[in-house]
Amino acid sequence: MTAAPAGCMATFYKDSRQVYRLRELDAFEWLDHGFGTRMAGEWARPPVVLLRQLHSAVCRVVDRVPEERLTGDALLTSVPGLMLAVRTADCLPILIADPRRRAVAAVHAGWRGTAARVSVKAVEALGSHFGCRPDDLAVAIGPGICAGCYEVGAEVARQFRDWDSTLGDVSGPVALDLAEINRLQLMGAGVRADKVHLGAPCTACSHTEFHSYRRDGSSAGRMLSAIAIKPR
Repeated sequence: MTAAPAGCMATFYKDSRQVYRLRELDAFEWLDHGFGTRMAGEWARPPVVLLRQLHSAVCRVVDRVPEERLTGDALLTSVPGLMLAVRTADCLPILIADPRRRAVAAVHAGWRGTAARVSVKAVEALGSHFGCRPDDLAVAIGPGICAGCYEVGAEVARQFRDWDSTLGDVSGPVALDLAEINRLQLMGAGVRADKVHLGAPCTACSHTEFHSYRRDGSSAGRMLSAIAIKPR
């Protein structure tokens, strides 16, 4: 698999709420964001919009908190004050911001969503709904399971051969790097390599900081990651 280019390894740090933030997104004074740990709980300030997640590529555009929870795996808005959130426990939380159009997205990307190109669909939806250009977008790929902890069967791995040609002929279990595949997908959609930020901790490696479905099974909780345009 292609190595990550220099400059895309981001500066993640943990604040007093036990929420990871990205210094590259902190540069946008109009933006609020964070990737929660297991200690952070329901850290995001209301109003918070959540999805009934499906492991799909379905994107939902919102301008208010819906009366009933929508289904899908990506939320988009240009409305100040709405906190868009996803829940994860090994899947990738991906937060996207457009500083030019001031639109944002929160994406839930497990292997099924990644195979369906959910992060690319979110980029396309930002363009069609808000006029966002891919090369303006800043993307943070948050804490998720790393390749060293994530072994999948050949039938799963082969679905990603378009982004890693070595996976096309596998016959047994292999390590799958979801963050790298999403990076390649986003770059293929026109997002600049230096604006796709990687380097968040692995959820499965830590036994105290994150929930992990691969490590803990059905008893695993979920972390909250969220992004918002600050109220004017």
